[in-house]
Amino acid sequence: MEGEEKYTIGYLIKNIGTKKSHQIIKKGVIEMTHNAKQAHNGKLPNYDAIVIGAGFSGLYMLHRLREAGCSVQVYEAGSDVGGTWYWNRYPGARCDIESMYYNYTFSEELLGEWNWSSRYAAQPEILNYIHFVADKFDLRRNIQFNTRVTTASYDEKSNHWSIHTNNGLNVTAKYLITALGCLSAANKPNFDGIVRFKGEIYHTGDWPHEKVNFKGKRVGVIGTGSSGVQAIPVIAKEADQLTVFQRTPQYSTPAHNHSIDEKVIKETWTNYHELRKFMQASIHGIPDIPRDKSALEDEIGERQLNYEKAWNNGGLFTLMYCYNDIVANEAANETASEFIRSKIKEIVDNPDIAEKLMPSYHYATKRPIIDTDYFETYNRNNVSLVDLKTTPIKEVTPIGVRTTEAEHELDVIVFATGFDAITGPLFNMDIRGKDGVTLKDKWAGGADIKTYLGIAASGFPNLFMITGPESPSVLSNMIVSIEQHVEWIADCIDYLGKNKIEKIEAKVEAEASWKKHCMEVAQYTLLPKADSWYMGANIEGKPRGSLVYMGGVGQYRQICEDVAIKGYEGFSMEHIPEVSN
Repeated sequence: MEGEEKYTIGYLIKNIGTKKSHQIIKKGVIEMTHNAKQAHNGKLPNYDAIVIGAGFSGLYMLHRLREAGCSVQVYEAGSDVGGTWYWNRYPGARCDIESMYYNYTFSEELLGEWNWSSRYAAQPEILNYIHFVADKFDLRRNIQFNTRVTTASYDEKSNHWSIHTNNGLNVTAKYLITALGCLSAANKPNFDGIVRFKGEIYHTGDWPHEKVNFKGKRVGVIGTGSSGVQAIPVIAKEADQLTVFQRTPQYSTPAHNHSIDEKVIKETWTNYHELRKFMQASIHGIPDIPRDKSALEDEIGERQLNYEKAWNNGGLFTLMYCYNDIVANEAANETASEFIRSKIKEIVDNPDIAEKLMPSYHYATKRPIIDTDYFETYNRNNVSLVDLKTTPIKEVTPIGVRTTEAEHELDVIVFATGFDAITGPLFNMDIRGKDGVTLKDKWAGGADIKTYLGIAASGFPNLFMITGPESPSVLSNMIVSIEQHVEWIADCIDYLGKNKIEKIEAKVEAEASWKKHCMEVAQYTLLPKADSWYMGANIEGKPRGSLVYMGGVGQYRQICEDVAIKGYEGFSMEHIPEVSN
């Protein structure tokens, strides 16, 4: 029926006894019967989709599904939107993708209404942007905050997901979509004696909303990954004494952050359609590509000039993109690695400290880092470095941290120990598929990750993972990867509805084929050679293995598009049972 012809009591009364009313009643009864069969025992799901998480991915997923007419509910553990940028409020927290490319691109109107202040936006500005988007599209009305999903179980009889939360909520949905963020499960070390420490303890991934005062205090920062490298220079300027506990030295290059001219912003927004296409087809989701030349083809002098120019320009991929084989060829990689080590030696005054700060693994096989005055910070009189490789931590004492060499008295301990990346957020919930099998058991606790496209998993029908394991995710500009996944999932759900498909599930053979492809691609790179969080090596006891797709954003996008074009090849589907008249 069209227009106002809906099955309302008022409309039926107005048309009682007419042919039209009989048609309406008949069609309504048929639909009611159909719904009852579809849901089993007459119990319909509360929602079409439940989305877990209200960061960049959860907000866009909510917007897309709501625009498509789906009933959607989002559950978020925090008290507001923001995801990673809600929790990571530590001093110096800043994006390492240039601001102009670290924003939604799905709305031309949205692009024209927001201007970034600097090349690399700080956490407060990024969070303000997320708030701006939530307000513009009125997204909060479909988000329940301060609510953590504890269990999600698939009911094979009803083809619905049952979701339970920490505050006693029980709801059902046809689709379950995880928008958890790859870096949202903080890795909080459990050193002996930590509960006896009498000072303050913080973690960069779960920072207080109020300002932490370091003035006049002895501070210890444990960890020198991206968050540590960002926080250390800022804390050093305020603390009376800063002791850095380093397990692994880092290759870090200058950010050379600066304000953005309004004219540049307008020009960028004008050309954003072309930039968006370029980013979507690129390797890492940014509008740049590596120089089409091996590092070994240039003479030493010319290569040095290229690296110097990249160093002076700053940026996450600038030095890596000087040549096309830095992450694939050991000899080529060593030229870049040695260049950065020479810069550390040049910047740090104390030769012994400089030596401790020099990495020996392959550059860019761990997450590349950009910084503002990180190495310069070790020239300050109030900063000292403890090398945990030679003098590991034995315990936390009531007054500080004891290594095998000495006890360091501290008033504050900051854990900059990163995250249980990619699988950690999924394992923090009890997700159960067919036959009650948990996702953690299916993946053998992380030892045997198997997904299809990083989006779906066999045995878990109607479950979609945004930037899940074996997708480009953290090897890319996350916003580009998030938008691609959200749009693919929304289009898939639309396809299922139009074709009256009740259930979609990744096939075991498709999963195995994708796993094989991911492993083959990884072997063309140097990344598997490093003990990085890409490989799960930062978490004690976590099985080592590749957690990301290393073939690039553009290639991955094409594969996903081909799967959809072929009627979602690699997925099994079940149609809604036909209802006889």
